[in-house]
Amino acid sequence: MTRNFMMMGALAATALLGAFGATAADAQQQRNCGPRDVVVTRLAEGYGETRQSMGLGANNAVIEVFASEETGSWTITVTTPNGMTCLVASGQAFEELAEALPAKGNDA
Repeated sequence: MTRNFMMMGALAATALLGAFGATAADAQQQRNCGPRDVVVTRLAEGYGETRQSMGLGANNAVIEVFASEETGSWTITVTTPNGMTCLVASGQAFEELAEALPAKGNDA
């Protein structure tokens, strides 16, 4: 997984949380949060998804992208320092990319 995609995933997750004014407490009340081990197990058993990339977000939150190479399903999670993991986005047609950065001075 490229760093570029990981950063895009982290930005998307941050934007989603910010756009909805969601906090971990808000998300937990909506029942899309739980202990990390439970969430990871459900993604693996229910969707065949494994962790594809991760990064550190705001307030020391861990942003992770899980995906299934077989089905193409994907999920972005945010785990807070207290161990609570929240689902922030999911979808289909996951692809792993290895794009090169554009040459310096060549805005793409």
